[in-house]
Amino acid sequence: MNLFQLRAFDAVAREGSFTRAAARLFISQPAVTGHIKALEEHYQITLLRRTARRVELTEEGTRLAAITRAMFGLAEEAQIMLEANRQLLTGRLEVAADGPHLVMPMLASLRARYPGITVNLRLGNAPQTLAALLSEHADVAVLTEVEPRKGLHLQALGESRICALVPENHPWANRLKVSLKDLDQVIMVLREPGSVTRRTFDDACIQAKVSPRVLLELDSREAVTEAVAADLGVGVVSSVEVSHDPRVVAVPIMGEGLVNRHMIVCMERRRDLRLIQAFFGLAPGQ
Repeated sequence: MNLFQLRAFDAVAREGSFTRAAARLFISQPAVTGHIKALEEHYQITLLRRTARRVELTEEGTRLAAITRAMFGLAEEAQIMLEANRQLLTGRLEVAADGPHLVMPMLASLRARYPGITVNLRLGNAPQTLAALLSEHADVAVLTEVEPRKGLHLQALGESRICALVPENHPWANRLKVSLKDLDQVIMVLREPGSVTRRTFDDACIQAKVSPRVLLELDSREAVTEAVAADLGVGVVSSVEVSHDPRVVAVPIMGEGLVNRHMIVCMERRRDLRLIQAFFGLAPGQ
């Protein structure tokens, strides 16, 4: 079955004229006539009656026109959908992030600029977020301290500092900063070792030969906040993750290796997709 012949027939059936059908398809009138003649000869059927003034459909032509109208109507719908997606009027973006604090303002900006875009957000720790990107369950990811690797495209998003999280009545609550060495032998409540914040803090402590006493390991930022508020120990938190909970205070920790870099990441081969480019364009300074 020749789709060019069917499209020519459909155009004539819709327009009722070979001339208008040719203009609709951006081809010559003889080309339209040739396509339909070939279609009729191949299937030994008469689809059109040509009169001096107009073109009429035969009974078989009417039945075929109902099919081609539905068929090419769907193709036109597909073209409209794809064009809208190309212009970022519609579309769906799968986003993964290792925390909500940086990605949420970006999603708000995306919604403001491109209100027709639907977003699905996956939140997890850093290994889960990277795995979602590498398995292509996510189009883009917001990650902390991701290592460059072949096949990944990275763009800097910003930096944050590790802070000590203390109860509101703690002696450090009114300080502008604390030294990493101040945490030697201090009872602490920390995230699980797989957390980027925990890993950065542990590495800095090893480098500075500081040995805090880890009383409790927890699997979420919220749990750390609750433990600190209950005065179970001092916690650590990234400066971009500081909550507005009045029960706790975040105090920057001064020392080497206590700054984290945040990145927007996608697969290198997909970096030129318009929707992914639009998300990268939301980074500060872009």
